[in-house]
Amino acid sequence: MLQTNSNTLETVVEKDGAEEALVGYLEKLKEKYPHLDFDDYEQKIVQGVFTLQKVTRDRLSNLLILGALERINTLEPDWTYVAASVLLDKLYGNAAENRGYQADEKYGSLYHLIETLTNTGIFSPALLSSYTKEEIEKIQSFISQERDELFTYIGLLTLSDRYLAQTHDRKTMELPQERFLIIAMTLMQNEPKEKRLALIEEAYWALSNLYMTVATPTLANAGKTYGQLSSCFIDTVEDDLRSIYDSNTDVATLSKHGGGIGVYLGKVRPRGSDIKGFKGVSSGVMPWMKQLNNTAVSVDQLGQRKGAIAVYLDVWHKDIFSFLDAKLNNGDERLRTHDLFTGVCLPDLFMEKVQNREEWHLFDPHEVRSVMNYSLEDFYDEEKGSGSFREKYEECVREEKLSRETIPAIEIMKRIMISQLETGTPYMFYRDTVNRANPNKHKGMIYGSNLCSEIAQNMSATTLVEETTDGGTIVIRKEMGDFVVCNLSSVSLATAVKADVLPRLVKIQMRMLDNVIDLNTIPVPQAKYTNEKYRAVGLGTFGLHHLLALEGISWESDDAVEYNDRLYENIAYYAISASMELAKEKGSYPVFEGSEWENGRYFEDRGYTSDRWEELRAKVQEHGMRNGYVMAVAPNSSTSIIAGSSASIDPIFRKEYSEEKKDYKIPVTAPDLTPQTNWYYKSAYHINQNWSIKQNAKRQRHIDQAVSFNLYVQNDIRAKDLLDLHLNAWSEGLKTTYYVRSTSGDAIDECESCHS
Repeated sequence: MLQTNSNTLETVVEKDGAEEALVGYLEKLKEKYPHLDFDDYEQKIVQGVFTLQKVTRDRLSNLLILGALERINTLEPDWTYVAASVLLDKLYGNAAENRGYQADEKYGSLYHLIETLTNTGIFSPALLSSYTKEEIEKIQSFISQERDELFTYIGLLTLSDRYLAQTHDRKTMELPQERFLIIAMTLMQNEPKEKRLALIEEAYWALSNLYMTVATPTLANAGKTYGQLSSCFIDTVEDDLRSIYDSNTDVATLSKHGGGIGVYLGKVRPRGSDIKGFKGVSSGVMPWMKQLNNTAVSVDQLGQRKGAIAVYLDVWHKDIFSFLDAKLNNGDERLRTHDLFTGVCLPDLFMEKVQNREEWHLFDPHEVRSVMNYSLEDFYDEEKGSGSFREKYEECVREEKLSRETIPAIEIMKRIMISQLETGTPYMFYRDTVNRANPNKHKGMIYGSNLCSEIAQNMSATTLVEETTDGGTIVIRKEMGDFVVCNLSSVSLATAVKADVLPRLVKIQMRMLDNVIDLNTIPVPQAKYTNEKYRAVGLGTFGLHHLLALEGISWESDDAVEYNDRLYENIAYYAISASMELAKEKGSYPVFEGSEWENGRYFEDRGYTSDRWEELRAKVQEHGMRNGYVMAVAPNSSTSIIAGSSASIDPIFRKEYSEEKKDYKIPVTAPDLTPQTNWYYKSAYHINQNWSIKQNAKRQRHIDQAVSFNLYVQNDIRAKDLLDLHLNAWSEGLKTTYYVRSTSGDAIDECESCHS
């Protein structure tokens, strides 16, 4: 066979003896992946080149990539790395051409890249003003180009298509390791100069080894002039016209900048309520949901996708039935909001009524405020089975002046499940469990959650104080409420745990998250205020199924449940320790005093009594916490793909599936699929969901916020079985559940793992 020193796609394209160069390029791939059979692949590629009218880098790389992709299967999953290697060479070549250096250099000048993209308005001037040329050249020396080889094809393609910086006419400029460095530089720019290069190197180590991922907005927008760094936001709407419209404006503003939104509508009066004493004139929450639906569609996120908004409503609200039907495909379209996501807020008392097949009463929150002089939604049960919510609810039931609708609680639950099986929503928000576990209950109430149901932070409405004029200026004064901000980042469990780097990783990860708070430019003042008030972050995880498979632990086992308990206790310990150390260095969050971090209740309630926890508790009480909220597990679907692992804490859908692109399909297999891991990769739809609930109950104890937790069911599930899952989730102490994901009739094959 012909031998050559060919190393790049350019050599094949430019060399007179293209066939010789191509064989040399294929030899280089074979050396990287000697366990794969290249004979048929090589023959097909060589034949394919002769069919090309003109050999260009793009055409050749596409031929090589497609040839590798069609060989990906459960027996030879590593063809994905062959395809990724070719795509890398294509990216190197494109970047070299667009930036003016030789392709065999792989990475060009980082300083020149930053300077060029700053001059074209893509990068923020802050990078060049914060770092000297000498510092940037030193930072470039941190690049480990060989870490590009860690990407799967779908991971690298996702990163390059969505997140690497391009020119305005979409020419490739930034390369993967440079994106990681730009993120690290951005997040560490305000650290003391004497230590920030070391912190950048540490953050780069964490990112480039794929031990962690930052949130999608941080991944996409760090270092750039547009967008912001936080993942999502939650607003509380007051029951007045001005609050409703002001909230919609804030939602539109944040959606424009790429944020996902949660909106709590439980304070808004229902259809048929009175307005200024006029009976039966209110049109309820549905018109305002329609307005939010239009905002989601019309205010897209920088032209990339439409806005994403979830709305939450209490199960005792009189509009609950129209709310639950809002996403159905049949019925009155004037009452449908297909582009919104819905979540229902459920007190323990309601679940007890469902369990016991008792009656439930629906009230008008405006009428409750008027007659009872309190807001029912402002209470929760402080103890399991007793507390102020049920006391106030029973007072309302006994009050004859209050109108109400009385129905069997199970009928509402049926409507919830019908909607879930058709649309996947509503999410379930167990408000008493959430508020009992709130470490900052001294400063507020949690009414609902966010777009992905993993955020649980204090919420309150922003209200108008006065509106005056001063000459030709309108002066508006508002009292700022708690407008929740979600700052997220996730540990790649399989990679980080197997490399035994969790303590080191979480320490730098928490610093990165905390710095997002100070660097973010949030265009809604009350959100910025809340962000600084609580300094809330959400350290999460992905790759759980991947990790269990590598460890040889069956999902449906007590071993998996106990493993989750130990794992997440350790992560919580490292995260709280890191936040305490940051507080020692930079100060506590402003409302730390009086919190359950400060008085020790947080540790008591979770049974943290070992020596290491007692020592940490004492340190927290002495030095404080930098962050009022610390952990939350998001869905992580796109970032887990980039990192080559399984999503969040979910089991996989299939061992092998295809990602649809415009003109071709990308085969994808479960991560690290081998004869040894094969049996442990059982499909989510074949797993008994009660085992997943047990795992999540153990995890939830160690997570101060919540978990995006999906239920996976067959499309023909019996109503009783789905009801039992919900009752089990509630009784096990889950704070929220996310989608109910049901199969179509032929979506899931027979369980392969059961036969392995």
